[in-house]
Amino acid sequence: MNPSRRTSRWTSRGAVHALLLIAALYSVLPLVWLFSSSTKNVGDFSTTSAFELGDVNLIGNLRDLFAEEDGVFLLWVRNSLLYAGLGAVLGALICAACGYAIAKLDFPGRRALFAVTLTGVLVPTTALALPLYLMASELRVVDTFWAVFIPLLTNPFGVYLARAYAEAAVPDEVLEASRMDGAGELRTFFTIALPMMRPGVVTVLLFQFVGIWNNFFLPLVMLTDPDLFPMTLGLFQWSSRVGQFPQYNPLVITGSLLAVVPLVIAFVVLQRQWRSGLATGSVK
Repeated sequence: MNPSRRTSRWTSRGAVHALLLIAALYSVLPLVWLFSSSTKNVGDFSTTSAFELGDVNLIGNLRDLFAEEDGVFLLWVRNSLLYAGLGAVLGALICAACGYAIAKLDFPGRRALFAVTLTGVLVPTTALALPLYLMASELRVVDTFWAVFIPLLTNPFGVYLARAYAEAAVPDEVLEASRMDGAGELRTFFTIALPMMRPGVVTVLLFQFVGIWNNFFLPLVMLTDPDLFPMTLGLFQWSSRVGQFPQYNPLVITGSLLAVVPLVIAFVVLQRQWRSGLATGSVK
C-alpha cells in the first residue's frame, strides 16, 4: 500500500474522530455543568469553578425547588407532561393519518395539499404566534389550556415524514386486499396501515414530544395564569427574578436539570424505533 495513501487515510479518520469528539463535548458539557451547578447554593456560584461540585447536595436543592411557592413547580411538571404527552400522541396520530392519506389515497388536490404542507415546514413557529393569539382571542380561549394545546397538534414536518414512510412501508397490494375484503378506509388505516407505519409514527411522536416539551414562545404569548405554565415558561419567569432575588438561581438550574430528564428517557426508550423509522422512511 502506498505510504502516502495510508497516511492520508489515518489523517482523515483522525479528523473525523476529532470532529465527533468536539460535537460530543459540545453536547455533554452543558449537561455536566447543569449537574454540577445544581449542587451549589447561592454563594457557591461565586466561589467555585464552573464544573466544581458545591457544598449543598442535589437533594437539598430539589427539596427547596418543590417547596417554592407552595409547590408550583410540580404543577408546571404536570402541565408539561400533559401538553407534551397527550399532544405528542394525538399529534403523531394526526400526522400519520394525513401522511397516509396524501401517500395512498387518490383525491382531487392531493399534490397541492402536499405542497402547502411543505410550505408550512418553512414557516417559523414564532411567526405564527401573533395570528394564533388573535384567533384564540376571537374564540375567547386565551389564557386557557386549549389555547396552547390545540395549535401544538399540527406539525407539517411530521406530515412529511409520515407521508414518506407510508410510501415506503405500506404496499398498495395490501390495501387493495383489505378493501376487497370489505374493510372501510378508517378500518384499513387503523388495522393495516398504522401497524406497518409504527416506526415512522414513533419517530413523529418523538419529534412532537421534544418540540412541545421545549416549546416556550406560544405559552408566553397565550398564558398569564401561572397554574397553566409549562416548565419552560415557569423557569423563565423565575430566571427573570434572579437579578433581584439571587436565591432563585439554584432553583432555576435544578429545575432545568429535571427538565432534561424526560427527554433523555424518551430518546433511550424509543431509540430503536425512531432510528429505524428515519432510515426506512428516507429510502424511496
